[in-house]
Amino acid sequence: MTSTGRHGTHPPPSHRRGPTLPAHRLPRLPGQLALPEQKSAPPSPGRLQHFNDAPADDVERALLTCCRNPRWAHRLAAHRPYPDLDALLAAADEAAYDLTPGDLAEALAGESLTPLPDGGYSAAHTALSAAHAAYESRFGHVFVICLDGIAPEEALDQVLGAIRSRLTNDREEERVTTADELRRLARGRLARLVQHFSAPPVLERPL
Repeated sequence: MTSTGRHGTHPPPSHRRGPTLPAHRLPRLPGQLALPEQKSAPPSPGRLQHFNDAPADDVERALLTCCRNPRWAHRLAAHRPYPDLDALLAAADEAAYDLTPGDLAEALAGESLTPLPDGGYSAAHTALSAAHAAYESRFGHVFVICLDGIAPEEALDQVLGAIRSRLTNDREEERVTTADELRRLARGRLARLVQHFSAPPVLERPL
């Protein structure tokens, strides 16, 4: 499997399987599954200025909602000001590439399940629960995937296909893939955070 690094490429997306199942609200699973929102428009210059000028402690607390690793958050906050969003996202990528295995484990421990819309089949609940349990049993941590750009009604199929595909990875392959998915998640969350940055959000406990 193609791994991702500083000069690598993203692993190929999983093939979609037939007609997509309806979106639904998942039951509490044996682990947690990160299902992020879709991408939004770039922030205004004023928003980025607010991000640059806010107290470091406030910014770090806000950044922890993007990636639950204090070293990542501290590094981004400490390197302000950023001239534009591209520079900020490049710095976020750089910090994510430098996460140690311990940092990665800490960030993964903070990932929480984002409920999908109500409705759907119990068979879909069962399939996702079983796939997720098998993944966590094999790799010892939660499954994460970035769904930016994926239509909400296709999210379930995408997640199920990705879990089943990644279950065939060895531990090193999956570590690299997981680190890159976490980096992509943080990048998308950061773009949305800066767009709406005005006050630090409350950092909720992981489920």
